[in-house]
Amino acid sequence: MNTTKRREIFTRFRQANPHPTTELEYSTPFQLLVAVILSAQATDKSVNLATRKLFPMADTPEKILRLGEIGLSPFIQRIGLYRTKTRNILATCQLLIEQHHSKVPRTRTELEKLPGVGRKTANVILNTAFGEPTIAVDTHIFRLANRTGIAPGKNVLEVEQKLLKVIPEEFRQDAHHWLILHGRYTCKARKPLCQQCLIVDLCEFKEKNLEETTPSPDL
Repeated sequence: MNTTKRREIFTRFRQANPHPTTELEYSTPFQLLVAVILSAQATDKSVNLATRKLFPMADTPEKILRLGEIGLSPFIQRIGLYRTKTRNILATCQLLIEQHHSKVPRTRTELEKLPGVGRKTANVILNTAFGEPTIAVDTHIFRLANRTGIAPGKNVLEVEQKLLKVIPEEFRQDAHHWLILHGRYTCKARKPLCQQCLIVDLCEFKEKNLEETTPSPDL
């Protein structure tokens, strides 16, 4: 894919959604950190349902730590891998208190030292909480980058590095959100909605799903 096509793709994304953001609900960098840890292998909807009850009760490292494992688990027990996530969140709260004055660190190195935080989570925090032009490559973005030809790669790190290289600087800050939303709602895994896609003429996917959907007859 050439530079002109990529620029047009992100121009259209920006025109359609000038101020994209995460669908996770949060008010502080710490709340976002907890929500992103919970979102691994879980939907944003399920995380929001949990944090709507959790954050009014405990929204700081100290308050969550006081809940302990027995107190925290009931809030998140409907989320996948909740036992592991409970332990990671409590351990992360402990480190934030002991090493960062209860603040979320602003560097990738320090973020990745926190339990439950890998490169993808660190990128989300750096981008969404602190305004860094990072791109967190999840399954949606990995699929989209390869399928469309925007930035094909064999693994998530390769795709991330390519995206940062080929996306024009003016779009880089919001690119993560545009791509994940497009992958989640339009360029779906099993059956992409190509007939509804705003970049269908620019996409280089060879097996586009351009079939018209027939409305179901009224019963």
